[in-house]
Amino acid sequence: MSTPVDKSQAGIGARQYHIGIAPGEVSSVALLPGDPFRVPFVAEFLTDVKEVAHNREHRTMTGWYKGRHITATSTGMGCPSTAIAVEELARVGVTSFIRVGSSGALQPGIAPGDLLVSEGSFRNDGTTDAYLPKGFPAVPDLALTASLDRNARRIAEAAGTQSFTGISVSDDAFYAETPEWIGELNRMGILNVEMEASAMYIVARLRGLRAGMVCACSSNLVDGTSLYDHANTALKDGWMRSIEAALETAVELEL
Repeated sequence: MSTPVDKSQAGIGARQYHIGIAPGEVSSVALLPGDPFRVPFVAEFLTDVKEVAHNREHRTMTGWYKGRHITATSTGMGCPSTAIAVEELARVGVTSFIRVGSSGALQPGIAPGDLLVSEGSFRNDGTTDAYLPKGFPAVPDLALTASLDRNARRIAEAAGTQSFTGISVSDDAFYAETPEWIGELNRMGILNVEMEASAMYIVARLRGLRAGMVCACSSNLVDGTSLYDHANTALKDGWMRSIEAALETAVELEL
């Protein structure tokens, strides 16, 4: 009689099926943008840059920042591909994860390009339900998040913009977010909405890893300030500030 595959052991010590990376090819800390075309934005801060792999939505580059070896891997959109990226990166040696992405603000007064540091994620996704029951919280590493907050505030202030902290929500269905749902999230005091953090937090907790998130605001969904109505420069500037905050945190905590 055949034995079912144990996926918890699949790929250990080998080149990973989805991300295309083998042990020894990456560092202990990874920045996780969603878009593979934003991985080169991370590389702009690095020296001795190498492109390690690009398979499906997962593009990986490595380099050095202030003496720290840094990896950047794109997760793609949503919790399913993010969970795969975190699982496989952990199997090749990554122990700390910092998501740097775009996010829609849900509270007034937040402008495109402002920074958003997550203190936890409302799990409005399906992927994390396969890992743990809904009552289990999706929370980032405390020390990592505190460092992200400090660095984000400093960098935003120097740029004449703002940085905010609060609870985020990870949604699965971008175009199913109705005005009623956005209003409900606003009334709950949720700071921002994105699509990946809950999976990163849950997988990291289960695997004994560290994770945190700093995003750039792309739109304000309650003020009606949309990325589609603004030049892309504000958002790209925000991405670059979020990347700098993540890199400074990696150095500060020696990740």
